[in-house]
Amino acid sequence: MPWEDRPKECDRPLWRYSRNPIVTKLVVPKCNSIFNSAVVPFGDGFAGVFRCDNDCRQMRIHAGFSKDALHWEIEPEPLTFATAPDGLGFDYAYDPRVCKIDGEYLVTWCNGYANYPTIGIAKTRDFKRFDQLENAFLPFNRNGVLFPRKINGMYAMLSRPSDNGHTPFGDIFLSYSPDLKFWGRHRLVMKTDMPWESTKIGAGPIPVETSEGWLLIYHGVLTSCSGYVYHFGAALLDLDDPQKVIARGKRYLLAPETPYERAGDVPNVVFPCAALCDAATGRIAVYYGCADTVTGVAFGYINEIISYIKNN
Repeated sequence: MPWEDRPKECDRPLWRYSRNPIVTKLVVPKCNSIFNSAVVPFGDGFAGVFRCDNDCRQMRIHAGFSKDALHWEIEPEPLTFATAPDGLGFDYAYDPRVCKIDGEYLVTWCNGYANYPTIGIAKTRDFKRFDQLENAFLPFNRNGVLFPRKINGMYAMLSRPSDNGHTPFGDIFLSYSPDLKFWGRHRLVMKTDMPWESTKIGAGPIPVETSEGWLLIYHGVLTSCSGYVYHFGAALLDLDDPQKVIARGKRYLLAPETPYERAGDVPNVVFPCAALCDAATGRIAVYYGCADTVTGVAFGYINEIISYIKNN
């Protein structure tokens, strides 16, 4: 996995890659922006699904591949489905996540159905052929994030019920499914809390399983006098019952500070969507959208993030 050592001046549990942003619109022809995207280990390298808004400002998702998870080749054409449920339709797609369960890669994203946002799901084995499954929920919903294994024999997904606009509210809920088709047992996990997350929160990368619990990195939004400001923070959830929050950091992990995070189509945004982890070293690389324009990555150690949560 990619890595860069902590800069000497950094005293926080995450630090930015010095060559950010790692993906810009130049990777895909006729593209306006590439951000809020998901990556996973694949074969002898990495694969991913990228949010690529085109120069018509249509929201689309594209498959991509990389040897080092830093330099990406992204398919010039949007992702399409070999099969799809009858009558489901597909209006737009954005903010994907990807995880591997039982040998298949499952993609979730904010899916436009009848021009309303909900959670789309697809499966793939090779990032070439994608088969669309039923939408998880009724509109309106966003930030559908699957756990990377079944919990008590059930698929589990975090989401954030919302509305049809620039939602000025939002908490994180948990739902279960026996088959990725029918979803129920909806339970509240976390509500908004500290000022940096006082407007809304939503799950970020696929949760990371640790001996301390599920490490959940999530985004939190504060409404300032000049608009929304997106940060990301972290919490620990119980391994057997992730509705239970073991610990939750009061302080954010990362806030928009650099020019590419502060200036763009939507200023003041850091939006985490994926994480690569190395169990042997405890390293983590968090991929995040910057100002709804480009993609960056930040590095850290899982044990330091857990300690940061517990100590704050």
